[in-house]
Amino acid sequence: MKNSFETQRLRVRPITLEDAPFILELMNTPKWVKFIGDRNVKSIEAAEAYITEKALPQIATHGYGNNVIIRKSDNVKLGTCGVYHREGIEIPDIGFAFLPSNEGKDYAFEAASKLVEIIKDNYSLAELSAYTLEENLSSRKLLERLGFTLKGIGTLPTSDEELLHYYRKL
Repeated sequence: MKNSFETQRLRVRPITLEDAPFILELMNTPKWVKFIGDRNVKSIEAAEAYITEKALPQIATHGYGNNVIIRKSDNVKLGTCGVYHREGIEIPDIGFAFLPSNEGKDYAFEAASKLVEIIKDNYSLAELSAYTLEENLSSRKLLERLGFTLKGIGTLPTSDEELLHYYRKL
């Protein structure tokens, strides 16, 4: 998605290098480290490298990728949400993460449901997948609210960790 979109409370736009301080903070929250994994992003420079090497190429190649979610009322960055192509995985997957202070306020559902709608209407994808740890109950509930169903247990090509694999037709 090369363009931003808005919902009632949120502005969602593609990630940029200027988001490095926010990404550094987000990627080092306890839930990120526990449920997504430590990506060894411990400095602004490492966050900039992560954005440059991981996020921006996906946006350039596919037209969509990682987005920053901003509350319209005060311009505060809340979290991220995106659709990602992962090496070794055929179906793109949706992912989301929020700072702890912004969880439980339905921001994730608001942003992700609009993102799914935009992906469905503007890209030639027939389906999306999602992966989460079994103990990540908030992620599982959100995926089910978004219309994803549990397909089974799987692993990502970069890890042997067993994850719940969700799926949704668009």
